[in-house]
Amino acid sequence: MSSETNAEIPEGKTLGEWVDTRIARYDTRTYDWDALKFQSDFDPKYRRAQMRYMGTGGTGVASDENTVPSEHFTFSTMVLPPGCEGPMHIHVDVEEVFFMLRGKIKLSFEHEGESWETELHERDLASVPAGVYRGLYNHGQEEALMCVMLGSKKPVTPTYPADHPLAKIKR
Repeated sequence: MSSETNAEIPEGKTLGEWVDTRIARYDTRTYDWDALKFQSDFDPKYRRAQMRYMGTGGTGVASDENTVPSEHFTFSTMVLPPGCEGPMHIHVDVEEVFFMLRGKIKLSFEHEGESWETELHERDLASVPAGVYRGLYNHGQEEALMCVMLGSKKPVTPTYPADHPLAKIKR
């Protein structure tokens, strides 16, 4: 194998100790129902939970010592109870990827006056470019579960359309 590499094991750590800091196991994760609490406090339909694996994502959580350090992107799962809504929002700086693990959701897009909707089912993926509004709705009777990946280690906190009620509340 080539000895050329960009990775450097931190001084004083073995390969195993270093790699172990880069593993996030499901049994050490917890659902964070408070990551978007400011939304669900405004209206319970926005209640959903984030389970972070790499970085803190775009929810505005400042830090999480229980995640793998993020170098280029964030990765989490999101629990979407029946009837929950992820409000229309925009990431101005980063692509966002949704991958459905279980259930189905309606995914809505808006850009420059045009709107479009689709439904994502189990194992479907959607990549939403920076600068495109996106929102979701779990219209099913069962909880949905999806992976969310953002293409930056610390994305700018998303914003809402100016006419959306969440645009006016403090976080």
